[in-house]
Amino acid sequence: MALNRFADTVTLITGSSRGIGFAVAKRLVDEGGAVVITGRKQEALDAAVAELGPAASGIAGHADDPAHRAAVYQHIAERHGHLEHLVNNTGINPVYGPIVDVDADAARKILEVNVVATLDWTRDAVAAGLSRSVVNIASVAGLGASPGIAFYGISKAAVINLTMQLAFELAPAVRVNAVAPAIIKTRFARALYEGREAQVADDYPLKRLGEPADVAGPVAFLLSADAAWITGHALPIDGGSGIRPLA
Repeated sequence: MALNRFADTVTLITGSSRGIGFAVAKRLVDEGGAVVITGRKQEALDAAVAELGPAASGIAGHADDPAHRAAVYQHIAERHGHLEHLVNNTGINPVYGPIVDVDADAARKILEVNVVATLDWTRDAVAAGLSRSVVNIASVAGLGASPGIAFYGISKAAVINLTMQLAFELAPAVRVNAVAPAIIKTRFARALYEGREAQVADDYPLKRLGEPADVAGPVAFLLSADAAWITGHALPIDGGSGIRPLA
């Protein structure tokens, strides 16, 4: 890749042993950056680090665990001594169905991981000397009604608003933006398209589902100096679904 926008920078990417997070990590490494990635399972994280190469390192743990966050930031301080970028990618959606049927404990867990942990990772990154930018991975489910995954959509709407609040409070030192992908072909989203991919893809003007690399490019742009005058925004990555006719 000709671009070298992330030379001499360190980016922390949460929940990135596979899927969107891994694609972002690979894009940044390909552009000359160093990355620290996290994930719940040590084996998967080790495999991801091995594939990314010597510019990558990883720490396993749960996103909403304060001890895990502390270990990650200690690792960054000891290995690199600086941190330029943060990508809050970790998210969960353990329930499907009507929102009135969502178990209250499941709803609280979704908020804890998708929203509160995003704030905690950002707050700790700032305390650790974060110097340039944050990108939060939201979802188009947070931009409108999202039947079947409604409480997940509520959590991602909160992430989008959190992005605006953080952008205002952390300016001018740190920029904060979000991306809002539609259905991306990952294990996380498999239940939304498996067995009917062609039918689901037909609803998008671009006539295909997204791939993790389709998100990695826009995230890299928002992290980079190419987006130096952009903060507080959520960029839809939706295959054109936002331009469907109203009737």
